[in-house]
Amino acid sequence: MSRKIDETTARRAFEQAIADHQQEFGRFFLARLLGLEVSYPDADTCVVEFDALDFMFNPQGTVHGGVIATVLDISMGHLLQKVIGPGMTLEMKTQFLRPARVGRLRAEGRFLKKGKSINYLETRLTDAAGSLLAVANSTWQLLPKGAGVP
Repeated sequence: MSRKIDETTARRAFEQAIADHQQEFGRFFLARLLGLEVSYPDADTCVVEFDALDFMFNPQGTVHGGVIATVLDISMGHLLQKVIGPGMTLEMKTQFLRPARVGRLRAEGRFLKKGKSINYLETRLTDAAGSLLAVANSTWQLLPKGAGVP
């Protein structure tokens, strides 16, 4: 059964992202397109929340794993940037535990181990009911100071 996405919502998200993105953490185009809301509830946590919308779905009607991986990566990268400085993902392992469907989703990133050049982070994605949907662990390389990150 073929299902069309809500074209109005998809276009609105795209147009809003075009209009208000900035090349900075939390406001870059992809974060704006996905409607990500980034917060830091404490010194070592980054929370990224968003509404699962149908333009993010795969053909099975759940949030595409690539969208989930992107959000998980952003939650860890933003935390690293805020606490230590800009970095790049060297590797990331993602475990998808349950399908993500409509509703509010929350990724919570934390440090596993801080280092001088290499850092280890983890993030967990939950739905509005608190069910664990996905977990990612990653290794990050800090970028040199002045590497052009706003």
